[in-house]
Amino acid sequence: MKNNGFSSRYSTTHKKRFQRTFDFMEGLISTPDKIFDLGPVNPFSKLMIDKGYNVQNTSENIDLDFDYDMVKSNEFDIVIAFEILEHLVSPFPLLRSIKAPKLIASVPLKLWFANAYWKENDPFDRHYHEFEPRQFDMLLNKAGWEIHKSEKWISSSNKIGIRPLLRKFTPRYYIVYCERNNTQTKHNK
Repeated sequence: MKNNGFSSRYSTTHKKRFQRTFDFMEGLISTPDKIFDLGPVNPFSKLMIDKGYNVQNTSENIDLDFDYDMVKSNEFDIVIAFEILEHLVSPFPLLRSIKAPKLIASVPLKLWFANAYWKENDPFDRHYHEFEPRQFDMLLNKAGWEIHKSEKWISSSNKIGIRPLLRKFTPRYYIVYCERNNTQTKHNK
């Protein structure tokens, strides 16, 4: 796999996901765009900044179920939300409140052979939702977004077992590019 500017500190799985995300975003955003990344600074937002993108993140330890006023700002061209919405009890109010005209979001897909991720000793590292594509599409549409592009990704590993084998064939992530639906915008004011 080519390096693509990704540090060797990232696993092959992360490098593949990062590259897939950059490939998906190609032509949808540009470096001068003002990008708001939901969630604290993370390896992917650092890579975006290193590649010249104008990215701002939410502050550390913010609970986006309660505090999402920052997305109501008109100063951003696009909001990105990569594997963050599943950590919210209710992502609908936040999605509905975004004033930026564009949104790129990815979520883990619900897998029939595995339970939702739930780290017992960490109240912030839990998935309240893992989505079916049509469920996520409906959520976005109801929140006033129109999907223009989407992809599903497989996230395989070299581990041995039934689940790792099934992950080689079953999509694990779903990413979408949306624009604000003008008919829904009237309901968001």
